[in-house]
Amino acid sequence: MTSLNRRSLLAGSAAAGAVALAGTRVSRAEETPGVTATELKIGCTTSLSGPVSALGTIAKCSDAYFRMLNDQGGIAGRKINFIFYDDAFNPAKTVEQTRRLIESDNVAFLFSMLGTAPNSAVVKYINSNKVPHLFLSVNGDKWGDYQTYPWTMGFAPSSRTEAQIFAKYALSQKPDAKFALLYQNDDLGKDFVNGLRDVLGTRYDSLVKAVSYEVTDPTIDSQIVTLRSSNADVLISGVTAKFAAQAIRKVFELDWKPMHFVTSGAASASSTIIPVGPERAQGLISSVYLKDPSDPAWAEDAGLKDYLKFMAKYYSDGNAKEFLNIYAYTVTSVLRRLLEQCNGNFSRESIMAQANNLKDLEVPTLLPGVRLNTSPTNHHPLQQMQLQRWEGQGYVRFGNIIEGANL
Repeated sequence: MTSLNRRSLLAGSAAAGAVALAGTRVSRAEETPGVTATELKIGCTTSLSGPVSALGTIAKCSDAYFRMLNDQGGIAGRKINFIFYDDAFNPAKTVEQTRRLIESDNVAFLFSMLGTAPNSAVVKYINSNKVPHLFLSVNGDKWGDYQTYPWTMGFAPSSRTEAQIFAKYALSQKPDAKFALLYQNDDLGKDFVNGLRDVLGTRYDSLVKAVSYEVTDPTIDSQIVTLRSSNADVLISGVTAKFAAQAIRKVFELDWKPMHFVTSGAASASSTIIPVGPERAQGLISSVYLKDPSDPAWAEDAGLKDYLKFMAKYYSDGNAKEFLNIYAYTVTSVLRRLLEQCNGNFSRESIMAQANNLKDLEVPTLLPGVRLNTSPTNHHPLQQMQLQRWEGQGYVRFGNIIEGANL
């Protein structure tokens, strides 16, 4: 959201400690870990502190959803015990907390773990122990690699798919366009590089000026100045929300008027556009697969009304218009459907089998026409999205729903 991009949601540096975990096995005290007659334990690591602590709202909103679900009787007579720990977006802490969840808390599976580098630090360990590692809050294309990581599955459309869509649309409007690419120096950002290469092929080197930044950088102003000097027609910002706001502001200050694309995970109206100033974002293009709770077009939508009622009752401290929260509500709704499909069998094998068996699943907070599909050979649940442009005080969607697989 790379990219819940919004898609932003989602990167960092490589982690020490991953190698130490890769071959580790843990003993199983129970035939069905994390499951009793009355309880189902689910684990998560997230960022409640550190450089991207704002993303911690995803886990908080999911926790609120589980409280609502428990008030409704839980799943198959079992209440959900959602255990989430702060790793401060530090992969070494992710290693420690993931061990704790699997070996001490004995969770049934892991859900919505945040961040590219944190998940990269533990993915081999998790898969070697055959623990479902589901619906990660990341946007990287690699999280759909079912052959290498059969127990791991992403959720949002990948950043690579989004970059392809951006590039193809830009070329449809200006066939001789030159591109400037700002990207985070990690797997999230590299998906944008690869997505552009997919579309441009051998023309990439002659048409693209690419500049990276580190997640720890205080600002990307100098990178934008460098990209401005390329006189590119198109700017693609493969960034998280903090840097998206900085990019929008700096592009405006430089009076640069490229066709500017920002990854969906970083283009939230409430957390990116409004704080930086709507007048600075005019013409900005992003993608979307969720209904936007700040869009008046959905004011009478039943799915959005249910979401807003949920926020008011169970997560009143959260911002109902924040993309990250409706993302969390949506992904947790999908998990609920998955668990219902288990028909009371919550062994890790059964949970993973149902994760691989979502067929044309519709969720009330997804855009009409967007459906989830998974299989043992498809770990990209969402591959559809629509473009949207910031006009006046809000986004206006345009064009058709785009299927990533048909690019």
